Amino acid sequence: MDAVNSSQLISTVGYRGRLAPSPTGYLHLGHAQTFWTAFKRCLEQKGTLTLRNEDLDQSRVKPEFIRAMHEDLRWLGIDWQEGPDVGGSFAPYVQTMRTQWYREVVDLLIARGVVYSCCCSRKDILRAAAAPHIEDEGPLYPGTCRARDLSCHENCTLRFRVPDGEVIEFNDVRMGLQRWVAGMDFGDFVLRRGDGVYSYQLAATADDHAMRITEVVRGADLLCSTARQILIYRALGWTPPVFYHCPLVLDDQGRRLAKRHDSFSLRQFRSEGRTPEEIRNLCLAS
Repeated sequence: MDAVNSSQLISTVGYRGRLAPSPTGYLHLGHAQTFWTAFKRCLEQKGTLTLRNEDLDQSRVKPEFIRAMHEDLRWLGIDWQEGPDVGGSFAPYVQTMRTQWYREVVDLLIARGVVYSCCCSRKDILRAAAAPHIEDEGPLYPGTCRARDLSCHENCTLRFRVPDGEVIEFNDVRMGLQRWVAGMDFGDFVLRRGDGVYSYQLAATADDHAMRITEVVRGADLLCSTARQILIYRALGWTPPVFYHCPLVLDDQGRRLAKRHDSFSLRQFRSEGRTPEEIRNLCLAS
């Protein structure tokens, strides 16, 4: 797709939103808030909502989580027009069935000279003097393998070479102007692990583009991921969608909810006899 601005994209294809749960646990109140927001924003725009099963982390995916994901979203009152259970023009809507597409996107990035193979272990990175802090995806990578030959990349981690010092700015619909600096706020990030599993950054970007998503609604903990993904969009000459980052739902200790917080899961709320309306009100109050 030629580089055009996001408003032109929306006027061309209409509003297209998405739900992108990962079935590695039961959905919790934080997911409910994000997915309900995505659903309502799509309704307001009279758009199309897509459900995408982001199941790349097969070591943690379980069939019961996939079933629960669909059941809990429907129970909450959310409907989608495209997805694994209803089909659609951009199928398949399951990421483990889309690896050929990810391979093609990585090849495009390799051709543009922004990918290199990395043989560093996590221990190596932690030991490096240039790894001063731990970020959401691990330590800031010090660039040790930037000069490696890509000819042996099949069994190595593939990293995106960020343009050091490049500023990434975007206007978040809810939070306003966001500004990140490549090489300072985040380092070279993983596109594909050594075992062949594609990263969230690569797969989410590739799928949002292929499925012509015009607005991405997700949690504020993924703001830095958005900056990384915008670099992928830039490298490929693709148009980024609009971004809306929801406030995080916190537990009693002020920590972001995770799937280990069973007491906040939609399954638990349902077992206690809570109604979808009560959960939606809790989402609005968070």
